[in-house]
Amino acid sequence: MSKSPSPAQATMDTGYADAATARRDTTPIRNAATIIAVRDRMGDDPQVLMGQRGAKAAFMPNKVVFPGGAVDPGDADVPLASALPPLCRERLTEQAQEDLHHALAAAAIRELWEETGLILGQPGSWPTAPTPDWVEFAATGHLPAAEALQFVFRAITPPGRPRRFDARFFLVDAAHVSSDIDDFSRASDELSHLQWIPLSQVRTYDLPFITEVVLAEVTRRIRQEGPPASVPFFRNDDESSHFLRLNGYPMPQDG
Repeated sequence: MSKSPSPAQATMDTGYADAATARRDTTPIRNAATIIAVRDRMGDDPQVLMGQRGAKAAFMPNKVVFPGGAVDPGDADVPLASALPPLCRERLTEQAQEDLHHALAAAAIRELWEETGLILGQPGSWPTAPTPDWVEFAATGHLPAAEALQFVFRAITPPGRPRRFDARFFLVDAAHVSSDIDDFSRASDELSHLQWIPLSQVRTYDLPFITEVVLAEVTRRIRQEGPPASVPFFRNDDESSHFLRLNGYPMPQDG
């Protein structure tokens, strides 16, 4: 009798269509940040903020997703009112460019602002003129603040997709948002049907596969207040897929 695959192995097996597709994929992989805002974190049924991508979107059309997107060149120079927790900075530098953590944190905050209209920041004046992508955020009178972000997951888009990202997922408690967490009036039109979805109901929505994997990790540690010492990394290389942890050792597998 054949042995059933472990959850980690099953994740790897569904990573991409076939090895030939993986070997010939020359799609550039862009660094990206995704932000998982959660409210009522200590309650009976915490909620996460998600929206639906458009039917004509090149990447994950119609899917219900967390706010997020690619790192922009200007994100590396954005002034932060507060930095990422040291543990998160340390994990972000593993198997990555050492100074990328600042840009990733800024990108997560910018994407939250652009796609939902919510402000993760502290009141303050910008020391220099903001880049075009940050003009509207700066006009609110806030500097982006990263101290509440928790780096909880990393995943590279499998080969064979129209776009590929090396995405870092950040968890943030909605209590740290400076604006009304139910006011999405300043959001762009990139995501529709923005809503706080209870974790007990979120899997009834049309979710990308990787979002379901991330949600499992978020659910597991939802009531832990500090950032994780070890971060899952779903690494899709051109010819293989690995489910690792950023702390120097592989994910445990069943059997």
